Amino acid sequence: MKTTSYDITDKSHRNAVLQYAAVQYGTTPEYPWMKLPGYAVLRHSDNQKWYGIIMNVPREKPGLSGSGYVDILDIKCDPIMGGSLLYEKGILPAYHMHKGNWITILLDGSVEKDFVLSLLDMSFHITEKRQSVGKLQRTENREWIVPANPEYYDLEKAFSESDIILWKQSNHIIVGDTIYLYVAAPISAILYKCQAVEVDIPYQYDDTKVHMSRVMKIKLLHTFGQEQFNFETLKEYGIYAVRGPRSVPDSLRYAINAICSGAKEK
Repeated sequence: MKTTSYDITDKSHRNAVLQYAAVQYGTTPEYPWMKLPGYAVLRHSDNQKWYGIIMNVPREKPGLSGSGYVDILDIKCDPIMGGSLLYEKGILPAYHMHKGNWITILLDGSVEKDFVLSLLDMSFHITEKRQSVGKLQRTENREWIVPANPEYYDLEKAFSESDIILWKQSNHIIVGDTIYLYVAAPISAILYKCQAVEVDIPYQYDDTKVHMSRVMKIKLLHTFGQEQFNFETLKEYGIYAVRGPRSVPDSLRYAINAICSGAKEK
């Protein structure tokens, strides 16, 4: 049978992404360009924002060697995480999208399927309609993994000078929440356990890469070794990407607390 430029290879994660978007988010892909039938747009139903686009492009377009076509997925990404994700195999600067806010993921098997889907989750949540801070009524404390890009901020130096630092505010975090700072590539590990001691502090900062209008104060509680909770270890607990602030799985929380408790006993 004669193939077309948008035929799907056995290794492509295209179908897995489309199926996941349909089941997880109720998304029906849109094919807005008649001349590009391999281009599928994933869009929010409420605010109409894109959270992903699958494209079938010549390999040279994203800078790959060889002939033929490759399926790619463009997703929106927190600029702080974008730089670190580009260290990962199969993740490239965005093709046909704003390179500061989007990245391209190869769907040819270069990136594990679960990792691809977790990055799609990240894009969905970044682009979804958000509640205002005033509507947040949560009072019980939670534990979060929060990404930190070592290219933008030297946490080791900051914590050597003070055990309380300012950090970009997330709408999800309230006073008393536990925050595990995941230092991105090339370290790729949870290094610090902190607690939010003050939140929603007005703070204006914008250097084109990082924008902050509110910050929180976080207090250092514990420092981990780079090998204790590195990215490979986190995969064992079902974490394939740190997509901005995310909740901590129970199994990982128990493992972390066991280490912290052991350190206190010593």
